[in-house]
Formats: sequence, C-alpha cells, structure tokens
Amino acid sequence: MIRIAITPPDIIDHAEARNIATVLDAGWDRVHLRHPGASAADVRRILDDVPLRLHRRIVLHGHFDLVNDYNLGGLHLNHRCPAAPLLYRGALSMSCHSVDEALSMAAKMTYVTLSPIFDSVSKTGYTAAFSPEELGRIAQVDNIIALGGVTPARIKEVANRGFAGYAVLGSIPWGASQEEMISRLKEFE
Repeated sequence: MIRIAITPPDIIDHAEARNIATVLDAGWDRVHLRHPGASAADVRRILDDVPLRLHRRIVLHGHFDLVNDYNLGGLHLNHRCPAAPLLYRGALSMSCHSVDEALSMAAKMTYVTLSPIFDSVSKTGYTAAFSPEELGRIAQVDNIIALGGVTPARIKEVANRGFAGYAVLGSIPWGASQEEMISRLKEFE
C-alpha cells in the first residue's frame, strides 16, 4: 500500500526538512510539499536542507520549475497549478473530488488522490463525500489514493475498499517533537 504524507499549509521553519526526512526515513513512499503560500525561495530553502537521497520521493504542489533543479519525484496538479510545464515528462498526480473524475484522470496520471473519504482530521466541516457504492467503483483501478480523514484505525478499511494507498495530512503531528512524530508514524505500520 502506498503511503503519502502531505505537509501542512504553513511552513514549520525550524523543522520542515527534518520532518520530511523523518517521514521518508520511516518508510513512507512520498512526501507532498504543499505549502500554498510559500514562495519559490521558501521551497528552495526547504529542498536544500533535505538530504539529496530523499529528493526523488518529494512531490511539488507548486513552483513546478524547481522539479528539474532538484531531481524530484513529481508534480501534483491542483487548483493553483492545474497543468504541468510544457516539456515535463515525469510523474504526475492530481487531486480529485468525485469518483467519476478520479476514474477519468487515473488513466492519465501516475496516481490520483480522491477526497474526502472520511471526515477530515485537519479541515473543519470537510466531511466524507462518498457512499460505499460509489467507492466500490474504484476497486477496478490500481492508482487511486484515499485522502481525507485517514487515521491508523482506518487503514484496513482503506485497503478493503480497493485503494492503492492513502495520503495523510492532519493525522501527522508536523509541529511536534521528532520523537512524537516518529511514534505517530509507527502507528500507521
């Protein structure tokens, strides 16, 4: 099962690169570097501090021009950055918010996230949006990632519904100590 961690909206200045390395060293497949309000210089500063050996597992949500400078793992299309640069040929992922959209886009992307699967941990009022019947349609596709409200207690349900994996934002304590973060990440094993 693919495990993806998504950074929170705000940069944690003193610990961002360390936290990314901690997640990836714990065996997670990808970290999506989200930070919608960050400048290119902010993102560059974070990437400069992440060990080079981990760069191929980092996916950008913005400032796509940095992907080649750092040999990163891909780009995530979203409402702020809906298209990849013209000559880009690397891994692409995309946020989807309906089963039909996820099924349609899955054939064009390395993977897609579908949300919200469960009530969100980090976004108030962002509640589960799909019936079991709707989610049953995704079992035929092998690159749809569950997003929204995924906790350690829900991993088995994510697998049973046929998702290729899960993406997590609110269930990871990005602002906590490294020890607390490692402890929480182990709960997902």
